[in-house]
Amino acid sequence: MLQLENIKKAKQRLDGIVSTTPLTKAPLLSAKYNTQIYLKKENLQITGSFKLRGAFNKIASLSKQTRELGVVAASAGNHAQGVAFSSQYFDCDATIFMPEATPLTKVSGVRSYGANVVLEGANYDEAYKAASNYAKQHNKTFIHPFADDEVMNGQGTIALEILATLDDIDIVIIPIGGGGLISGIASVFKQLSPSTKIIGVVSSGAKAMKESFETKTPIDSISVKTIADGIAVRDTTPKMLDYVLELVDDIIEVNDTEIANAILFLLENHKLVVEGAGAVGVAAIMHNKIDIENKKVVLPVSGGNIDVTMLAQIIEKGLVKSSRKMNMIVTLIDKPGSLMQFTEILKECDANIVQIDYDRNSVKLDFGEANVTVALETKGYEHQELIREKLNSNGYKIKEFN
Repeated sequence: MLQLENIKKAKQRLDGIVSTTPLTKAPLLSAKYNTQIYLKKENLQITGSFKLRGAFNKIASLSKQTRELGVVAASAGNHAQGVAFSSQYFDCDATIFMPEATPLTKVSGVRSYGANVVLEGANYDEAYKAASNYAKQHNKTFIHPFADDEVMNGQGTIALEILATLDDIDIVIIPIGGGGLISGIASVFKQLSPSTKIIGVVSSGAKAMKESFETKTPIDSISVKTIADGIAVRDTTPKMLDYVLELVDDIIEVNDTEIANAILFLLENHKLVVEGAGAVGVAAIMHNKIDIENKKVVLPVSGGNIDVTMLAQIIEKGLVKSSRKMNMIVTLIDKPGSLMQFTEILKECDANIVQIDYDRNSVKLDFGEANVTVALETKGYEHQELIREKLNSNGYKIKEFN
């Protein structure tokens, strides 16, 4: 495991640079699951993610001559911003390779710190290959996002902050992509609080590390697809698997729907904007993947750099799932007054129309028919049942959709 002395040195380098992020109890989660749940809010870090810690520590550990040659990184966004911020601080050139589908908010964040951005590859691993080749060709230092001891030492400072505030921790639940965050945090806990159980969480769409952990041999995925882009790592690095096998007690997985539910829960109930990777621990708790009853649990909320478009989609789907929004298509007779009769029923039900579309030209319609697509703001499941009953009793056939 990583040496505690080196993680403490990293903390000294980071003092005055990174924020000591809040560690606060999550009252609603704690009450709901009969336990004590604490959130380590790295989404409130300067660059919106824990990645700044590792990137800054690595670049700070380089000689001035090495820094002057420039640094290169590959990242889906958070590590990129950490490298860009750190390079600006040390006044060294930075070139960041990012997957072509990286959200605009993360690309803009990297460029705002003065780094050169190259969009290349369908995923992190393809961007990594291009960045690695570029660094070798131009004699620049490649700053690996996770498979580097100084990077992991930086991430381990999160654990030092947690233990400076809280003791007798039973479980720490940590996101896993490449394994750098969990290796850094777990190294501290295994040396200072060995009874604490370390559980990793992967996305079902990027579970190479989980499969590798279970078979104890590196397994790569053919492809990755998940809304948790911060942990969308396709391949397992053997070095990182060694750390994980030594330090981690268990790894579980959550799917995109579960992650989206957790993002919306944190936004609504804890007023936290959290990206997919940062929400996987909460998703695991909300969907009963881990036994935490009567335990003291800490979850690092690893980042908050979520694309606004993605957040809008999650909110929309969440409203439908929680019966606060109802989308339907109703076929009417295309004649004067038909639409008014339909909307009068909705008015009687106290349903608020937020969007409506009238289509009489679809080839799927019979002559003399029209489709009305309507989105309603509703007040829960019972309210929606009332709307369905009223429409059905008046002869309307409705087709609901998400």
